[in-house]
Amino acid sequence: MLATSATRGPIKAEPDAARQGQAGNLPALLLDWYDRHRRAMPWRALPGETADPYRVWLSEIMLQQTTVATVGPYFRNFLERWPSVADLAAADLDDVLRAWAGLGYYARARNLHKCAQAVVRDHGGRFPSGEAALLALPGIGAYTAAAIRAIAFDQPATAMDGNVERVMARLFAVTDPLPGSKPVLKAHAASLVPDRRPGDYTQALFDLGATICIPRKPRCILCPWQAACRARALGIAEDLPAKQAKAAKPVRRALAFVLIDGQGHVALRRRPEKGLLGGMMEVPSSPWETGPMPEMGAVLSHAPAAGIAWQPLPGIVRHTFTHFEFEITVVTGRLKGGSLPAGLVLAAPDRLGEEALPTVMRKILRHALTQGA
Repeated sequence: MLATSATRGPIKAEPDAARQGQAGNLPALLLDWYDRHRRAMPWRALPGETADPYRVWLSEIMLQQTTVATVGPYFRNFLERWPSVADLAAADLDDVLRAWAGLGYYARARNLHKCAQAVVRDHGGRFPSGEAALLALPGIGAYTAAAIRAIAFDQPATAMDGNVERVMARLFAVTDPLPGSKPVLKAHAASLVPDRRPGDYTQALFDLGATICIPRKPRCILCPWQAACRARALGIAEDLPAKQAKAAKPVRRALAFVLIDGQGHVALRRRPEKGLLGGMMEVPSSPWETGPMPEMGAVLSHAPAAGIAWQPLPGIVRHTFTHFEFEITVVTGRLKGGSLPAGLVLAAPDRLGEEALPTVMRKILRHALTQGA
């Protein structure tokens, strides 16, 4: 339940007329703050430089549901390997997936590669600046299209991410919970986008949400918009944005079969192109299903090879996906001579870092190679 001015003592809110007068000056105040406090980012153009659409697009795709600190090394590595969109389009998908491994949400990597190819094929290697053309590209939705238009092409556009939603909810004291309040928050955000320096304004808004208007204990005293912020005046800034209670995530469970040959090589296989972790390498497993942990005898038909003496390892590997929790029991087995079963490839333990393995598979292998040693 949101705290109100009644529960925190008397609050003297500013008159609406005064607040409306301040609102007209908000973009200028934010840009002035940004010019003094802008964050240095490897993908961000320096003052006076023209933004590179390729860098803007690459960073925005990487930053979706991933922190700035995590993205930095990946972004630099991608630029070193593929300095232009044409280079990325010509890359092998497996190489792109390997370079992406650890960033999560792997559909982004596949769409990244498809988008680069579409830009080269359909747009002569130059990113389009129009909203419709951007939205037609693989992996580009409303937010990413708006961010590219604003930052790369300096067009007035409304890029709504979690930081911007939080700033708008507080600035305008929108107490209706997310996600239902998203249209209202976007309308408020759109009303403030300036015609002058919209790209810098967009990045300034991102910085404001990331460094000042933070989720817990916002630094209101440092905010260039503090005088106009309705939530601050009402004493409810830290309570916004309100969110609907989340339902508990379901739990899926599976048995992972770590098959090792006489030289210590680990058997892996590729997941189907479509679906969760599509196209990535994996440790073979039983189906990921809700319910109790499967007994080994009940799922042996899903083992990658027949006639193996599988040994269960102590402990359970746990991993959190967006929509469910995953618990895995790991069993190991030795491959003794003969040909490798169809669909499997062997990877040396000291070369596993080069494979396109998602984080959950790395957890499984780390567990197997430590507990089973």
